[in-house]
Amino acid sequence: MMPKEIITLDQVLPHRDTMRWLDRLLSHDENTVVAEALVRESHVLAVDEGVPAWAGIEYMAQAIATWAGCRALANKEPIKIGFLLGTRKYECSREFFHIGQRLLIHAHCELFGDNGLGMFSCKIFDGDAVIATASLSVYEPPNGADFLTSNSK
Repeated sequence: MMPKEIITLDQVLPHRDTMRWLDRLLSHDENTVVAEALVRESHVLAVDEGVPAWAGIEYMAQAIATWAGCRALANKEPIKIGFLLGTRKYECSREFFHIGQRLLIHAHCELFGDNGLGMFSCKIFDGDAVIATASLSVYEPPNGADFLTSNSK
């Protein structure tokens, strides 16, 4: 049996520099992805208390983008631009993610249509404790660059 190929975030996540909030892809399969993020003082949203808890939605969205990138890589397709359409029931037991805190972000695909619309259930863990949950709706158009250009007129 051949070992599973190690996939890096650079291969599957288009976010770069200060806009990339994830540090490591831990696991992925057909429906689920688990990523890790270390909350840093240099984070674009960091204040003295840490990173505001509402930023958890973006951590979740980047995990979904990572899942989509893994799917594209497996299908030998280019990485596509995706859009966060909305979130439902975001709940976080913290006001801030603290500097130095290691977050595990789980995203599970509940449905993903041929039209590019998807729904994911997401959780953020601090160790074994679930500290944030939400359902995120996303859209992955067939050609994101064309979609942006045609809708900017």
